Amino acid sequence: MITVIIPAYNEERLLPATLEAINASLEGFDERELIVVDNESTDRTREIASSLGAKIVDESVHNIAAVRNKGAAAARGDVLVFIDADTLIRPGLFEKIAEAMSEPRCVGGSVAAQYERPFARIWMRFFMRLWEVLGRLTKMRQGALQFCRAEVFRQLGGYDATIYVGEDIEFHWRLDKLARKEGGFTSFIKDPSVVTSSRRWNRMGVMRMLFFTHPITIFLAWRVRSFWKDWYERPIR
Repeated sequence: MITVIIPAYNEERLLPATLEAINASLEGFDERELIVVDNESTDRTREIASSLGAKIVDESVHNIAAVRNKGAAAARGDVLVFIDADTLIRPGLFEKIAEAMSEPRCVGGSVAAQYERPFARIWMRFFMRLWEVLGRLTKMRQGALQFCRAEVFRQLGGYDATIYVGEDIEFHWRLDKLARKEGGFTSFIKDPSVVTSSRRWNRMGVMRMLFFTHPITIFLAWRVRSFWKDWYERPIR
């Protein structure tokens, strides 16, 4: 069974399209589960999630790793898929994930992500291309969509809840380390990719986002909650 886990805080604007795309892509799967982890939303997030077939799980701690972990704790599936609430699935992706996980040595992996328009400046696309190259060299796989076996997730202790940004990168590093140790591997699905929102780039501005998404910035401050106010205290929605 595949369990799809979506962390959500005040996501009434983008969550409907995300859930509709997931439901459409899961139609061919007899065993599936959809969980939305509500992080104390004050809008219609819960109502929308419930109306579109999701099981609602509550998490009061405002930490993305803790929210993801809460969803995993409630999951019944043997394959866990973590997807952001502002990210759209393309047709055929779950089949690709199922194909990857049909190989016993595959412990999990991630999926390539593209930003939606109007985030289309040529030089910014070049910056994201550099991130892709860096990701290949250092196994820095970001978490617009990540997946792994439930037993492996429990073995790793889930996402590190002392990290506020970049928890997806750190988790994938541990996933890769475990795979190497046990003679397995992780999968990176390039096609179909997922499409994730460019709302932070559009509203925070390019220079601020270049600073906050720089690897050095992330790794120096990923355990400092007060540094990530635009993610937690005044999140862009």
